[in-house]
Amino acid sequence: MKIGIDIRNIGKKRTGDEVVFFNIVKHLALLDSTENYILFTDISDQKILTEIKEALGITNKPNFQIVSLKARNKFDWNLRVLPAYLRKNPVDIYQTQYITPLFVPRKIKIATIVHDISFTKYPQFIKWSDLFFLKLFIPLSLRRANKIIGVSEFTRDEIINYYKIDPEKIDFIHNAVGDNFLKESSKEELEAVRKKYALPPKFILYIGTLQPRKNLPTLIEAYAEAIKNKDEIKLVLAGGKGHNFDPKIDNTIEKYDLKNDVLLPGYIDEKDKSAIFHLAHVFCFPSFYEGFGIPVLEAMTLGVPVLASNIPPHEEVAAGSALLFDVRNNRDMEKKLAQLCTDDNLRKDLSEKEKRQAQNFSWSKTAKKILNIYKNLE
Repeated sequence: MKIGIDIRNIGKKRTGDEVVFFNIVKHLALLDSTENYILFTDISDQKILTEIKEALGITNKPNFQIVSLKARNKFDWNLRVLPAYLRKNPVDIYQTQYITPLFVPRKIKIATIVHDISFTKYPQFIKWSDLFFLKLFIPLSLRRANKIIGVSEFTRDEIINYYKIDPEKIDFIHNAVGDNFLKESSKEELEAVRKKYALPPKFILYIGTLQPRKNLPTLIEAYAEAIKNKDEIKLVLAGGKGHNFDPKIDNTIEKYDLKNDVLLPGYIDEKDKSAIFHLAHVFCFPSFYEGFGIPVLEAMTLGVPVLASNIPPHEEVAAGSALLFDVRNNRDMEKKLAQLCTDDNLRKDLSEKEKRQAQNFSWSKTAKKILNIYKNLE
């Protein structure tokens, strides 16, 4: 088989979806030396492409090659440049996420990964221009796809119910934690990361995008009401102030006069993420909506005590091992955040449970399921 995979997000600092595609490709390379993989990107810088090859472990893998296609923007790439290439150089299966290329030969089977459908549940949190394109292209893309892949049972069921998709057409995988994330960090390395991001001695960590659906203003309020000035614990919101940034974050920090207590170090380099978690006192992930929630699993893997919203994907991932709060009840978040920050016995108990539960997830297992999906599409 010739299997094309859209890897445009690799190297783009896109957090969750970059992690997913990077690890799927990396573990397919470890798993499969038979099928031929063509990895499509819009990056043309040879130095960056060489770094991507090395990171994926495909430098000496003859069945893996990277094809770089230039385009004016992502729509031009999806609607003109990539289809033109595939008409001349067809693959058997093309793997992408969300929006599929619509003008490729029907004989090319398309699989698309859908990380979540938050734009259907919380459209008020999405820029109108983004919402317009999602509402237009997602239904078309799901109809064109031969296989739709959710990143959790919850996401699979959401897609089936909202878009009325035939259950036979949709499957799910589980995300996992990357191999590099599991490396041990020395005290010197931990302190170097602390210095790099100007992290305080003791802090509550959130890491991810800073979008409205992440419910971060409520976390800031909970911190202000329940934690501020207790043992000098700070709140660190790690993530870039990029696409769809929630302006209420800055407003809430100002409202509670927390500019010295709530820190925004920006995007965290992938190589530093494990150290950031190791340094954290508690990890909090208060989202209104997720498809999976990789940071929750990352914290669990390292035994960092987790407080997360009680939404279905967090319940699916944690399976009773983490502390969950009622996302509709701000007081519940305040109470449990204070409890987790101060109760050492609770923290130890959660840490042990989380590490055991996290062992149920691996990229190797996910890559095997993806490869099986491809073979069933032939």
